[in-house]
Amino acid sequence: MMRTFLVLAFLVLNAAVADANGLLKVGDPFPSWSLVDQTGKTVTSRDLAGKKYLLWFYPKAMTSGCTAEGNGLRDKFADLQKAGVDVLGVSFDPPQDNARFVQAQQFPFRLLSDTDRTLATAVGAADSAQQPVARRISYLIGPDGKVLRVYGAVTPATHADEVLRDLRVEAP
Repeated sequence: MMRTFLVLAFLVLNAAVADANGLLKVGDPFPSWSLVDQTGKTVTSRDLAGKKYLLWFYPKAMTSGCTAEGNGLRDKFADLQKAGVDVLGVSFDPPQDNARFVQAQQFPFRLLSDTDRTLATAVGAADSAQQPVARRISYLIGPDGKVLRVYGAVTPATHADEVLRDLRVEAP
């Protein structure tokens, strides 16, 4: 009886934590956003209207997990583009740090700076503007601006393959 109670308490607690993270759900409209990329150019959700894109939040440029995730997406970039998906990374790093990251890893996609954490807090990648690094989550956004997939627990080394698998499942 006590064991059942503990299991139920654990499940309820985990559900409360997931809600507290504020992750969007499949079908939710993704909030409008405007961020600066590694070159200093402003990129907006409006620029991507009518396109499918993956927005991957990563904790810190040039760290091992973020490099592994970015390299996986880089290595599968042609397949993602063939599936009609644009790829954009988001961190709290300033554009110049993201520029070094792009150059060092030869990423073919843009890295965006959410230095004030506005987008991250809106979509559950951060709890507040004081959070030092973003949570490692991703969203696949559809051409209509709605969430197609939520990746709330990303494994850096296999994330690109997971996204490609999901794209094959949703293809007609």
